[in-house]
Amino acid sequence: MQEVQRFNKVLKSSVLLGDLILLNLLLWGLEMVLGDRFWCRECGSVFQGMALLSLCYLLCNMHSGVILHRPVVRTEQIMFRVLRNMVPFVLLSICVLTLFHFHFSYSRFFGLFYIILIIVIISYRLIFRHALELYRRKGNNVRKVILVGSHDNMQELYHAMTDDPTSGYRVLGYFEDFPSDRYPIGVPYLGQPKEVSVYLEKYTGEVDQLYCSLPSARSAEILPVINYCENHLVRFFSVPNVRNYLKRRMYFELLGNVPVLSIRREPLELLENRIVKRVFDIVCSGLFLCTAFPFIYIIVGIAIKMSSPGPIFFKQKRSGEDGREFWCYKFRSMKVNALCDTLQATEHDPRKTKIGEILRKTSIDELPQFINVLKGDMSIVGPRPHMLKHTVEYSQLINKFMVRHFVKPGITGWAQVTGYRGETKELWQMEGRVMRDIWYIEHWTFLLDLYIMYKTVYNAIHGEKTAY
Repeated sequence: MQEVQRFNKVLKSSVLLGDLILLNLLLWGLEMVLGDRFWCRECGSVFQGMALLSLCYLLCNMHSGVILHRPVVRTEQIMFRVLRNMVPFVLLSICVLTLFHFHFSYSRFFGLFYIILIIVIISYRLIFRHALELYRRKGNNVRKVILVGSHDNMQELYHAMTDDPTSGYRVLGYFEDFPSDRYPIGVPYLGQPKEVSVYLEKYTGEVDQLYCSLPSARSAEILPVINYCENHLVRFFSVPNVRNYLKRRMYFELLGNVPVLSIRREPLELLENRIVKRVFDIVCSGLFLCTAFPFIYIIVGIAIKMSSPGPIFFKQKRSGEDGREFWCYKFRSMKVNALCDTLQATEHDPRKTKIGEILRKTSIDELPQFINVLKGDMSIVGPRPHMLKHTVEYSQLINKFMVRHFVKPGITGWAQVTGYRGETKELWQMEGRVMRDIWYIEHWTFLLDLYIMYKTVYNAIHGEKTAY
């Protein structure tokens, strides 16, 4: 195990060293080709810039920049990790270079440097990962594993370790009360769980990891195994049996000294993420309501009043965060009618006014919801709020429908920019919307919010067939 750990440390250091070499070669190459059009020599040498950029890169990638050594890692995970760490690197490097009075003759060329660097680093790391997989396929850099128990989740774990020869695992065998037909015939049966310590002592240094799925009722057998592993550099892993009824990723937490498995990790549960999102909502909604909105209100308000009698604003009770009800504001796009709280708008809805048709097509009717954002009832980005009648109906028809109420509803959302906007004629359409809303809740990032906002504006300008 120590050899594997040392190998992984060397591997991570090698990857970072390769990144730095590529970064400096690219910087030097662009300076040689473009000269003063890229780097202002009067402000400092390109070698000083290399040193500063290398330092910034190390600071942003030293802790969690490399994941190539992990037993199982997908291509998109490698690409995302590079992109995630490039964002702080770009911001930090620009600030540092500016602080040390480095000026760029043409900023577009320096922007080109960052773009090329991202492509080069991603390509380099994917090639490195492929080489590592070939190395592991030959039996090198592997973790030698024994399994204790034969429940369904242990079988699944076995296949996860062995189906892909590049994963870096080698299962030596399993312990169980009796030989089990749940494992393939070629997997050695090593004995009963009470014999684990004897086996480990006999093969000292041969086992790297031990995975145990025995129930807690057999703690008298488990504790000696844990103690032996802790004292002999064998990593012990407990495999809970919840996988036989929960086939999804789970997250470990401690409440006091009690271990708890949660079935969903929500980034917005963290206070710092909520603060970032709320501050952004307040700043954006406040700026919009104090600048553009008064003019929009006057123009749209006059048009609404001329099109049909009734108020400028339409307000309706909707379901918000944690199921709380709130008044949602919109520009009125329909004639005043008794069905507004029960009947969803359709493509050729006779209740819509002519100006209302335009407001809905351009999404201008949603702009008063910035008032809801400023009040704290909504966020700019989040699952769209539904009328109370729909919340009651769909919560009984669609599994996990209420999960989308764990966060504040939004003016726009991931479901809306991925093709699930507007009327839901059939149940599968709402199911698709719910699935995307849950994905958003589990994968929230500030950059994702910015992307959704960009896509919303882009779709509004280019028009959407479902915007009615």
